[in-house]
Amino acid sequence: MIRLAIVVEGETEEEFVERVLKRHLYAQGVEPTPILPDGRGGGGDIRVDRLARKIAELLWDFDRVTSLVDFYGFQDKGSATPQELEQRINQAVGRRIRRAWDESRVFAYVQKHEFESLLFSNTACFAAVIGDIIPDNASEALQAIRRQFATPEDINDSPATAPSKRIAQLIPHYRKSRDGPDLAMAMGLDIIRQECVRFNEWLTRLESLGG
Repeated sequence: MIRLAIVVEGETEEEFVERVLKRHLYAQGVEPTPILPDGRGGGGDIRVDRLARKIAELLWDFDRVTSLVDFYGFQDKGSATPQELEQRINQAVGRRIRRAWDESRVFAYVQKHEFESLLFSNTACFAAVIGDIIPDNASEALQAIRRQFATPEDINDSPATAPSKRIAQLIPHYRKSRDGPDLAMAMGLDIIRQECVRFNEWLTRLESLGG
């Protein structure tokens, strides 16, 4: 069994790993453990050096280390793409280790644009999962947003209209850490993978760790 640490941005991603990814990956011979950068809390202040420091620490106790953090809100991304940020994180880990090491053990992952983009893979699930508090027009509005973009991972065009902001505007009582993982579980990994190319590539790599 491959021991995999996943450095997660906050409680939402932590719950997603525990409740959705863990069972799936365990069947592939991979045991994932979500870990917050500072051990508790989470959210905000996600930076290259902060992630690299935590990843380097975890290499002592795990076979592989990756991350699940949002591109949206990444504090020192500048004009970098998600792929470029991943490269910066991996390189920063190497600088911290300062010796020969197996670089294949580390592969940072930055979700474009944030975790909530995955939830637009099947907007019908919102009514099914949180239907008691969802406004009447929210389902149609969510689907209309989805139709504007080639993939759910493309949904983002300003801080006011990032995926999580769009959901909160339509469903004021939406709670990220509870409803997000519930929705992901309800729609299932298969539909998320079909809709979200970057996420699918990352998950495929995680599956391959088990041989």
